[in-house]
Amino acid sequence: MILVEADIRGPNGNAPLKLVLDTGSWQTLIVPDIIDDLGFNPRDGEVITGVYSAIGKEQGYMIRVPQFSALGSTVADFPIHVFDLADRYGIDGLLGLSFLSRFNYTVRSAEGMILVEEISA
Repeated sequence: MILVEADIRGPNGNAPLKLVLDTGSWQTLIVPDIIDDLGFNPRDGEVITGVYSAIGKEQGYMIRVPQFSALGSTVADFPIHVFDLADRYGIDGLLGLSFLSRFNYTVRSAEGMILVEEISA
């Protein structure tokens, strides 16, 4: 697993996150406990969503957070998909392509580095 530190803002403040870099995940996912602690609840969600995993389709919801930061970049009004992860391994979620698509990046596993270049809009 490649771990990335991130930060998320909600009505009750900020929370540091430990996310797995997941280029196979279309969306950025955060576990419900974090979202609940930040002062959000499922009624704040925009839509019920589903994720297909090895054990079948699991339901969650999408919510927009006021601010999300990772890899040295901060995004306002960022969509987060809220799902329980079966085996959490001490992680808070997955950093997916919904965030990563803002960058060109190179993963250098042997060096434990991610080289990041933000794409100009």
